[in-house]
Amino acid sequence: MTAPALVALAHGSRDPRSASTVRQLIDEVRRMRPDLRIEPAFLELSKPSFSQVVDRLVKAGYDEIVVVPLLLSEAYHAKVDVPSVVAEATARHEGLRIRVTDVLGLEPVFLDVLDRRLREALQAARVRELDALVLAAAGTTDALASQSISRLARLWGARHKLPVMAAFASASPPATGEAVRAFRAEGRRHIAVGALFLAPGFLYDRAAELALEAGAVAVSQPFGADPEVARTVLARYLVGAVELVPV
Repeated sequence: MTAPALVALAHGSRDPRSASTVRQLIDEVRRMRPDLRIEPAFLELSKPSFSQVVDRLVKAGYDEIVVVPLLLSEAYHAKVDVPSVVAEATARHEGLRIRVTDVLGLEPVFLDVLDRRLREALQAARVRELDALVLAAAGTTDALASQSISRLARLWGARHKLPVMAAFASASPPATGEAVRAFRAEGRRHIAVGALFLAPGFLYDRAAELALEAGAVAVSQPFGADPEVARTVLARYLVGAVELVPV
């Protein structure tokens, strides 16, 4: 019996670095599970689209697909865009079974990834001490998603015994520059920004630029093709594959 195919569904971006990073992440997942058929797909702005990937898999003989949304929060894209493209694909292919897993989410283990990226940024900037942290995310109008990011920020701050503030590149206040300036107004001068982004793109660049202009000493790079992220993709897949098994 052939295992269900895994489609890692990302948002997509006009910035080619974003799609390239997603493909690097998928390559890492493939190294961990070379026996699986694993494909990247994008909701918009990048290729291939979800429908193109599904058509290709159906043509190859797959009738079961597990979709892992490469999203860090359960917001609009997860609640509206992903179900929409899945419904459209299912309607076009009779007998096709698709299981959509939970998004990657804000796993506490991702704080380890965040720390690794921040250490790299601090070493490059030759910074040895910090007195505040800012957790920078893309931003969303979904209140629950914003609250989950703020909770993760508090966990991160508690881990390092430092004051922390969540900030956003769009949709929600405060912006990263505002968060950095708020800490500087308290007399803090060594403020680092951790980037809660999977891949580089316009929003990440905006968050980093505003933070550095406001006086941040370092901004970490996005998660990228980190093995911990790849393992989380596979963990989501395994749950989805089990749920496709008839009871």
